[in-house]
Amino acid sequence: MAGQNFVDYVKICCRSGPGGPGSAHLNRNRLTAKGGPDGGDGGRGGHIILRGNRNLWTLLPLKYRKHVIAGRGGSGGESHSSGADGEDIILDVPLGTIAKDAETGKVLFEISEDQETRIIVPGGRGGQGNAHFKSPTNQTPRYAQPGEEGKEEWKILELKVLADVGLVGFPNAGKSTLLSVITAAKPKIGSYPFTTLVPNLGIVKYRDHASFIMADIPGIIEKAHEGKGLGHRFLRHIERNSVLLFMVPADTDDIKKEYEILLKELSMFNEELLDKPIVLAITKSDLIDEELKEMLKPELPQGIPHIFISAVAQKGLTELNDLLWKELNPTPEK
Repeated sequence: MAGQNFVDYVKICCRSGPGGPGSAHLNRNRLTAKGGPDGGDGGRGGHIILRGNRNLWTLLPLKYRKHVIAGRGGSGGESHSSGADGEDIILDVPLGTIAKDAETGKVLFEISEDQETRIIVPGGRGGQGNAHFKSPTNQTPRYAQPGEEGKEEWKILELKVLADVGLVGFPNAGKSTLLSVITAAKPKIGSYPFTTLVPNLGIVKYRDHASFIMADIPGIIEKAHEGKGLGHRFLRHIERNSVLLFMVPADTDDIKKEYEILLKELSMFNEELLDKPIVLAITKSDLIDEELKEMLKPELPQGIPHIFISAVAQKGLTELNDLLWKELNPTPEK
């Protein structure tokens, strides 16, 4: 996934169309000199609509489209004819796109299904024609409603990556290296923090032609839930993963403490993340011997499946895939 082509955040100005005015027409023809009101209603203004598209994986098409303007509703006509509705603007977005109000930050909705459509800014209502205002005391009203104005609002669109397994860890935990070894993905790898600035996806080929998708989520840091670093923009991608693979290097001073910090950042961002299956991988295990591994095991978090791996030395990777597949496809309890 090319970093420059992956866009997971855009802010756009959406202007829906104003409704068309109603007509104040009175019925006049060669047979009717003084007919009653027959003005039609104005058309609805155009909506701004989001539509899910499973073939998209980035918000790149909207990156340079800062203003989106829908069409104006048509005016009502004679003989009770209504004006045409304004042209709707439909924006195709990837699945997992959430829409927010730019001023309040309130989440409006999430697009999660292909071809799902949601109105992000509604068009103005068309005005009623004078036929609606006829009464026993006013047989020929010569007025009609104007159309309702459209709305101009700034909206934020954010994308959450969908994958079977999401890699969770601090910068330099070896996530990109693991992804590059067990999939065909080619993420940027470096020995400095925040080498990965966008999620990378890869397909892990498993036994009997099966496969699952793995996502390298950019490294989080302590207090990421408060927005430190790019905390919020990193953490939201984890919400769309089925299984979370926590990765802690073997040369870390306190593996359990680092795991608990990662766990806390996720829970402070969204407690529901802790309901997902979790696997702990001790990375860079080629740096320690078997005796040290046995000494470390009692200090690891209890009740969490764990495994020692080395992506560089390609040790424990088959066992890791087996463990992840088991978590993705649990055996139903009898």
